[in-house]
Amino acid sequence: MQRANNRSNKELRGIKFTRNFTKHAQGSVLTEFGDTKVIVTATVEEKQPRWLKDSGQGWVSAEYSLLPSSTNTRVSRDRGTNLSGRTQEIQRLIGRSLRGCIDLTKLGERTITIDADVIQADGGTRKASISGGFVALCDAVQYLLDNNLIEENPILANIGAISAGLIDNEVLLDLDYSEDSTAQVDCNVVMNSKGEIIEFQSTAEGAPFNKAQLTELLDTCESGIKKIFEIQNKTLRNN
Repeated sequence: MQRANNRSNKELRGIKFTRNFTKHAQGSVLTEFGDTKVIVTATVEEKQPRWLKDSGQGWVSAEYSLLPSSTNTRVSRDRGTNLSGRTQEIQRLIGRSLRGCIDLTKLGERTITIDADVIQADGGTRKASISGGFVALCDAVQYLLDNNLIEENPILANIGAISAGLIDNEVLLDLDYSEDSTAQVDCNVVMNSKGEIIEFQSTAEGAPFNKAQLTELLDTCESGIKKIFEIQNKTLRNN
């Protein structure tokens, strides 16, 4: 099938992480997955969740929002505690994904909050939030190291996320909105750079799929995530 920008089936969209995108957060990244654009910030606070009080352990939390003009029809803002089920699900996914890349005992009794604000949506907003969130988290950790607030780097591995789908019985990597909305099968994968899986979700939107297709979807996502790791590492090397 013909894809936008003549991408091959196993080709990522253009991915870019622009660091220090905002002034005040300890880590801030403009994340671009094709036409999907997400501002991800990491803010350090010298406090813990109540259930971790006096544990000596830190925490990584996440909040996610689609801004009103990010889609072709205006999205209403989530307000206060009245969050949509989709927003809650995505926030939890981002949080547990990024907690999977850090030793919380080395973070100290503090919280790093990842805020992912989607300014333009064209599919894959949660994957962009996780992949860009890792870069923002690394910058927040570097802030802690530079200011002697922690002694050791608590980052354990890179974290990346990507989607794939089955369309006309062909596996496509990194779906944009038009592809995602018509896919027979939708697959989302979060992995670390040790090759371990943090999240693997795959759903048949139409006819069921078989084990061979499932394996191809997972392998395709893994190959894409490895390329995301390369882009993350190159970005972090450039001060």
